[in-house]
Amino acid sequence: MPTTDVLVHRNALSDTRLRTQDDAPLADGQVRVRIDRFALTANNITYAAFGEAMSYWQFYPTGEEGWGCIPVWGFGSVVQSLHPGVAVGERLYGYFPMASGVVLTPQRLSPERFTEGAPHRAALPAVYNQVFRCASDPLYTPGTEDVQALLRPLFITSWLIDDFLDDSDFFGARPGIALLSSASSKTAYGTAFQLAQRADVEVVGLTSPANRAFCESLGCYRRVLAYDELDRVDADAPCVYIDFAGNAALREAVHARFAQLKHSAAIGGTHVEQLAAPGAGKSLPGPRATLFFAPAQIKKRTGEWGAEAFGQRMVQAWQAFIARVTAADAPWLVVERHAGGPAMQAAYQAVLAGKGDPRTGHVLSF
Repeated sequence: MPTTDVLVHRNALSDTRLRTQDDAPLADGQVRVRIDRFALTANNITYAAFGEAMSYWQFYPTGEEGWGCIPVWGFGSVVQSLHPGVAVGERLYGYFPMASGVVLTPQRLSPERFTEGAPHRAALPAVYNQVFRCASDPLYTPGTEDVQALLRPLFITSWLIDDFLDDSDFFGARPGIALLSSASSKTAYGTAFQLAQRADVEVVGLTSPANRAFCESLGCYRRVLAYDELDRVDADAPCVYIDFAGNAALREAVHARFAQLKHSAAIGGTHVEQLAAPGAGKSLPGPRATLFFAPAQIKKRTGEWGAEAFGQRMVQAWQAFIARVTAADAPWLVVERHAGGPAMQAAYQAVLAGKGDPRTGHVLSF
C-alpha cells in the first residue's frame, strides 16, 4: 500500500507539499508501522529551524534535494513484520516521520522498547532512536494517547531543564529568578510547573499580551510579564534565562538588563521569523547563550542514577504533571484533531505562524 508524507522545504519552512509513494518490500528484520496519530507543536518547528545544525533532517531523509521530513512524536501499529521479536498488531510510541507509515529496523529489544537500527541513524542521538512498546511502557496509559503525544516529549525536556539547573545549583542564581520566554508554550509551562516546586526560585513568565491571561491562569508562574515589561524585574537580581522563543532582540534585552545573569539557556525557537541560532550574539554581556541538549542530561543522569531509578523519577514527575494538565475543572490542554493531508498542512502553517489558542494541542492523522 502507498505511504503519504508531508515534505517541508528546508530553506523555506512555510513551503510544504504532500508526496505519495508505493511501499517497497520489507527486508528481513524490518517492520512496517502504520502511524495512527502524532502531535504537532512548536517543538517540531524547532526541529525544522535547527534541522541543519542539529541533524534533525537526517532522521528521515527524503531523497529529494532541498526537501525534508520533520520528525514528530506519535503512536502507530505494526501492520507487517519480518522481525521475529515484533508481532503484527503491536502498539508503538516513538519519533516518527510526518507520514502515514514508516519502516523500522528493530534492534536491542527489551519488553519496554527497542532501538531503531537503520544504518543512517547510528550516529544520531540515541534518545531519538528509542521506540517504546506500549504494552510494557511505564509512561503509557491507554485512552490518553493524544495527551501523551502532545506533552510527553516536551515534558521530558522540561523535567530535564529543571534537573539540569538544580544539578548546576542554578549557576549561583539560587535564591533568585528564573526568566522563561514564550511562557505559554508547552515546554515552557512544563518547566515552570517543575521550577514552581522550588521555594527559592521565583518563576517569571514572559509572553505576548494575547497569551498573558492564559499564562496567569496556569498558576505555575509567580509573575507573568509582557516582553516589553522587563523593567519590572530587579536588574540586580541573580537570575537564569531559559529561552524558548529564540527571539534575538529579547535575548539581547535580557543580557543587557541583568547584571547578575548567571546562565542563558537556549531551548527552542517558537519565533521563527526572529530566530537566533544558539551561540549567536557572542558579544552580548554576561554568559554566552548555550543550547540545552536534553540527551546529554539523560546520559549523565542515567549514568549517575541508573536507568531504572531515572525512569522511576520521570514517571513520578510525569504523572503529577498530567494530573494537573488534564484536571477536569480547569484543564491546561484541549486537544484539536486534524485528519487528512490538506488539514495537516493547514495545521502546520498555523503552528509555524504561532497562531491560535495556547490551550489547544494539535493531533494529526492521515
